Amino acid sequence: MTTTTGSPPRRAARTRLDLAAPLAAAWLGGWGVLALVSTLTGAGYPFGANDPHSGDVSLLRLVPVDAGAPIFAGVLLLAAVAALAMSGPATVRRPGLPRALLLGYGWAVVFALAVVVPDARVLIVLGYLPILIIGAPFGWPPVDYGQIFDWPLAARCAALVGGVLLAGALLLWQRRTAGACPACGRDDHERGWTTPASAARWGRWAAYTAAVIPFAYAVTRFAWAAGIPLGISRDFLAEMRETGLVWAGAGLGAFATVGAILTLGLVRPWGERFPRWMVGLAGRRVPIKLAVVPATLVAVSVTAATLGLLTKPEFWQIGHEFSLASAPMLLWPLWGVALGAATLAYHLRRRGACARCRRPVPRP
Repeated sequence: MTTTTGSPPRRAARTRLDLAAPLAAAWLGGWGVLALVSTLTGAGYPFGANDPHSGDVSLLRLVPVDAGAPIFAGVLLLAAVAALAMSGPATVRRPGLPRALLLGYGWAVVFALAVVVPDARVLIVLGYLPILIIGAPFGWPPVDYGQIFDWPLAARCAALVGGVLLAGALLLWQRRTAGACPACGRDDHERGWTTPASAARWGRWAAYTAAVIPFAYAVTRFAWAAGIPLGISRDFLAEMRETGLVWAGAGLGAFATVGAILTLGLVRPWGERFPRWMVGLAGRRVPIKLAVVPATLVAVSVTAATLGLLTKPEFWQIGHEFSLASAPMLLWPLWGVALGAATLAYHLRRRGACARCRRPVPRP
């Protein structure tokens, strides 16, 4: 009876895992072909000088337009070949130069696609998305949606998807070639920091840190909406009220506040079981992926935005012109890291025995 009930989860897990590398290869190969077509035709490259929204917060501004498309084509097509190489049966092998080169190149491409290419624009759109969706039927905010959801934004999102797919393929292949379970990453050597008790300790600090930073940002935006010139001049506040930007800022503040509250859910009981006021869901366990997937997306987007800020010359002048309006931006480099750590701790704390290898949760 034990074998019968255990077989379906193992077969399902194996099927899903085996699809990771082929999906990554197909996605990267498809976009690599598009980049190759752009190279041959000289049209369609969406970054750098061709992107009206890039400004000076994207590292891709340093890449000449003529060189951008061929670079992308080479990087993506080579990454697709690497993903195909990881799709076959992997035998346990000792760490060596070929494995290190493949993993090094793969993770470098993941970083480029998931962090460098999206830059701050993906996070900005995510922040404004609730306002845009709710206000669209009422014609507010008065913006051209075609200029927001354009080809450069689609290319950024495609790069982010490709980076996530490649990261999944790399992680599985890295585990397989190290003799660990490809589904959970566990092997015969327990690591103390991965135990639920340990993850609860360091994850609590990470979650509180990741919640305070966006809330500090929200306070300034709410103050402006209330007519309080917190960190700015009264003239600038009056100008923002005339143009309506103050209400857009309040919307971003509301989004940041909701994000801060949800971040606390990574360490609170209601983050594991739905609270009583949620009719129809009260008392049920919160699916782990329901918290991990969006939190990971925000953590990656914040990190991408932070990289853009760090490469912007004006960012390093903030400290010389300190104000309550700019102070939260100084903490952005810590925000993405803290949220990523809190999300990982949540996963480690709540995961159970692996359905594939049957290894139990490590204990202290």
